[in-house]
Amino acid sequence: MKVMLLVFFDWLGTIHHEFVPRGQTVNKEFYVAVLKRLTEAIHRKRPQLWMNQSWVLYHDNAPAHSSFLVCNFLAKNKITIVPQPFYSPDLAPVDFFLFPKLKSTLKGRRFDTTDEIQKNSTNELFAIPKEAFQKAFQSWQKRWERCVASEKYYFEGDKVE
Repeated sequence: MKVMLLVFFDWLGTIHHEFVPRGQTVNKEFYVAVLKRLTEAIHRKRPQLWMNQSWVLYHDNAPAHSSFLVCNFLAKNKITIVPQPFYSPDLAPVDFFLFPKLKSTLKGRRFDTTDEIQKNSTNELFAIPKEAFQKAFQSWQKRWERCVASEKYYFEGDKVE
């Protein structure tokens, strides 16, 4: 069985997470609804960032994320987006940090129900220490610097391709 987890985090830890309901496609309408819940979570959990409008959103170039509906929502709510070069999964903290970390802790464990998967995934997500998130953001900064230095060529690890 497949379970999709959406996670939004910063250098202090998880701000918002939710599981995509079974059979739901992550389309532009669904993603706008997620962004509304995210903004509510930021308002509640990071009030200073909310008041200063000093938070930024980093998401990939998926079609739902770059749709007119989503861009309009982001503009209306004055949400700043960090641009992501195409074909650069090595820059996304969820790809190089979060999901590998979750997968490694859950690997080899058997779950009989979707609820068990969600419960264990959530437990592992909230067990990640703040220091791990901080290191991930330091690594993200270094990866961005390498990307800029390589003129936005795709790379993974130490190789530039």
